[in-house]
Amino acid sequence: MASCAYDGSVHLWNFASEGPMASLEGHGPARVARVEFHPSGRFLATTVFDNSWRLWDLETATEVLHQEGHAKQVYSIAFQGDGSLAATGGMDAFGRVWDVRTGRCVMFLEGHLGPVLGAAWHPAGHRLATAAADHQARSYIQTLAKIWDIRKRAPVYTIPAHTHLISDVRYQRSHGHYLATSSYDGSGKLWSDPAWHPLRTLSGHDNKVMSVDISLDNKYIATCSYDRTFKLWAPDLA
Repeated sequence: MASCAYDGSVHLWNFASEGPMASLEGHGPARVARVEFHPSGRFLATTVFDNSWRLWDLETATEVLHQEGHAKQVYSIAFQGDGSLAATGGMDAFGRVWDVRTGRCVMFLEGHLGPVLGAAWHPAGHRLATAAADHQARSYIQTLAKIWDIRKRAPVYTIPAHTHLISDVRYQRSHGHYLATSSYDGSGKLWSDPAWHPLRTLSGHDNKVMSVDISLDNKYIATCSYDRTFKLWAPDLA
């Protein structure tokens, strides 16, 4: 397990021992926002509030990539299924797709108007979902999830998903039949792919929902909240 903190620390944990088994040094005092394991299991990505993201070799606890390009803090990251591409979202309202093998930015995602706080790849690898706080009017906030076609290098659908900031997004793992979103409006939602109709609203938290994830067998959805609880959902989508 990997953990990150506001003080720039990243620790690796083994459940067989009480203390961290290793620490990844090099972020300085900058806040580390997210950690994400590479599909191979050998590498770990960290997103940092110094406007960069890093890739670490877990066997040696050393940095192998240090990528810059965002104009503001980097918040979210997601790896494509085979690990060759990584998508990052920044507080600059832009996303970027990177070739992990070369370290080059190969696609620029322009279209959000607010910080991009979540990213998720479709299992087939040709589509990417991003989530952000996009539009603020006098009496409401509408936040959007965008679906990008990597082959067309363009967004192909926009989902007006929530009434407050979208904090996270995840595709159903096996076939990508639905997309899960979480929001500061206190709910999680499930959306059909490719019609993008709302399937379920996960209501029950008393505060903003910070993250969402889907179990490996696709039976359960987990959400965690500022109300100091996490919930496990078993939505019937048959």
